[in-house]
Amino acid sequence: MSSLSPLEGRGAEIAVCSGITAANCANIPFGPPHRDTEPWAGEVRSGGFSPAGAATGAAGNGRVNGYVCLSILDSKCLLRKRRYCRSSLTQIAVLQIVKESQQQHGLRHGDFQRYRGYCSRRLRRLRKTLNFKMGNRHKFTGKKVTEEILSDNRYLLLILMDAERAWSYAMQLKQEANTEPRKRFHLLSRLRKAVKHAEELERLCESNRVDAKTKLEAQAYMAYLTGMLRFEHQEWKAAMEAFNKCKTIYEKLANAFTEEQAVLYNQRVEEISPNIRYCAYNIGDQSAISELMQMRLRSGGTEGLLAEKLEALITQTRAKQAATMSEVEWRGRTVPVKIDKVRIFLLGLADNEAAIVQAENEETKERLFESLLSECRDAIQAVREDLKPDQKQREHSLEMDSGKVSNIQYLHSYLTYIKLSTAIKRNESMAKSLQKALLQQQRSEEDGKRTPRPQDLIRLYDIILQNLVELTQLPGLEEDKNFQKEIGLKTLVYKAYRCFFIAQSYVLVKKWSEALVLYERVLKYASEVQSEAGAYKNSLKELPDVQDLITQVNAEKYSLQAAAILDANDTHETESPSQVKDGKPLSERFETFCLDPSLVSKQVSLVHFPPGFQPIPCKPLFFDLALNHVAFPPLEDKVEQKAKSGLTGYIKGIFGFKS
Repeated sequence: MSSLSPLEGRGAEIAVCSGITAANCANIPFGPPHRDTEPWAGEVRSGGFSPAGAATGAAGNGRVNGYVCLSILDSKCLLRKRRYCRSSLTQIAVLQIVKESQQQHGLRHGDFQRYRGYCSRRLRRLRKTLNFKMGNRHKFTGKKVTEEILSDNRYLLLILMDAERAWSYAMQLKQEANTEPRKRFHLLSRLRKAVKHAEELERLCESNRVDAKTKLEAQAYMAYLTGMLRFEHQEWKAAMEAFNKCKTIYEKLANAFTEEQAVLYNQRVEEISPNIRYCAYNIGDQSAISELMQMRLRSGGTEGLLAEKLEALITQTRAKQAATMSEVEWRGRTVPVKIDKVRIFLLGLADNEAAIVQAENEETKERLFESLLSECRDAIQAVREDLKPDQKQREHSLEMDSGKVSNIQYLHSYLTYIKLSTAIKRNESMAKSLQKALLQQQRSEEDGKRTPRPQDLIRLYDIILQNLVELTQLPGLEEDKNFQKEIGLKTLVYKAYRCFFIAQSYVLVKKWSEALVLYERVLKYASEVQSEAGAYKNSLKELPDVQDLITQVNAEKYSLQAAAILDANDTHETESPSQVKDGKPLSERFETFCLDPSLVSKQVSLVHFPPGFQPIPCKPLFFDLALNHVAFPPLEDKVEQKAKSGLTGYIKGIFGFKS
């Protein structure tokens, strides 16, 4: 029998067989089997056989080495297996199965123990279904999956789940090894077990019964686990080679399939790219550290195997640079920096700000802002701890330096300035995104989403103004007139925007006069900024443009006046006699037609409630006058006389004497 060849039609396994004559094939029935017990029945569509001749073939003669004849092409028979509905080659989507199982059973929340339990239960179900049990409860009998039984892809799934169970246990031990270092030995043991199962999966997939895609996925899975094991052993070169092999395979698979199928492969490539750069850095590539930091900043933090190592590496690199940093200059004053955490933060400040500027979307930008604020708060806390024991020394330095604050207090003011400025930038970024949403309000309503309101922007600008007030109160900057002037101009800009959106909120409720007054206040603030911003244009570059706001306010004023006039005309037109309410409830004007809009509102007037008092007749009073003239008969003989009291009566009572 020659090799198998595909044939379109029923997706069945086709074989080309030589050595069978046309006469023999004439007696081979054709058709789908009945419950794997009956021969094929039907007709041969090619090769010169008539339906009658095919139908008269002897039952049971259609089986040739387990195959059944389909047709004759060039004196060779195309034979097909009796189970025509099953594919010719075993296939299994390794990465898709792994990712779906992980996301649905705990790894979305980093719960490796839950995922390990799921793998164990699934293994038990597979062994029971395939009748591939390892002995019984009394005796263990080991079984191995061989190439001969690979007709069912569930045997490959058995080995894959074994590898996943060992890997998930290793990751669980990695989390616990932070507090119990001895568990690291068990972690390495489980990773070696996972690699062993992956090697077995790759060996079985080399069989001719497995399709090419499954072979490539098995090789990539094996390379991934091998890279993780070498990574934990700190064998950087071997780990880098394994990760590069895995990355290459997944990139080729992503290019070979459609975009929907390539998403998983591209995600895996993105996951292992930081690992490759980390290995390159440890091998000696110094340029890799900058790429690793950019990857971390773009993603807003790394997760998985590399997280702790990458954080430690970045901290170590900045600590080396911080050793050469001894002071910082701000607003003309040089301050020594002796705290390592503050040095590391100040060195990474420029990189963090650059990553925020280069952020691709608002979500990434918000995550980077939060990360920067968190690091700034930690640095401020470190300075505050040094401030506590130095209280008396700070008071003495205040007296000696004629009002100047100490160096550490000035450093604390500088870090607080960075924190407040970053918070202002974050709120301004959120305000810009909300303004864009307000411009697309109509489309948002059609999509059924929550529509942003001007009140949301008012709240953001309130927070910005509060941060600016805190900036003016920083110790050491009270006498800095230029700084106070800059903050004053920024306050006017944000007040103008706050008044603008308050006016917008009044326009929505048709309070035209209040909105017009607020628009005039906006123009007043904007003109003050333009008149005083001559020498401070450099410090106001990052602020919103006031001239654009003036143009927008002028346009809004004209539209507001037109809307107010139209609204007044509509009010006069709608006040017809049939629409004027007289204050009577609906129950008292059934006979009169009147358009009353309040009938469909929440304050509808149907009846007077509570009802008023009405006069009613009094209840009559009855007087019995005949009673005064009635003489009743005497009743003395009917009433029992009272017994005599005293000592005599007591004695008579004892002896039974009665009167």
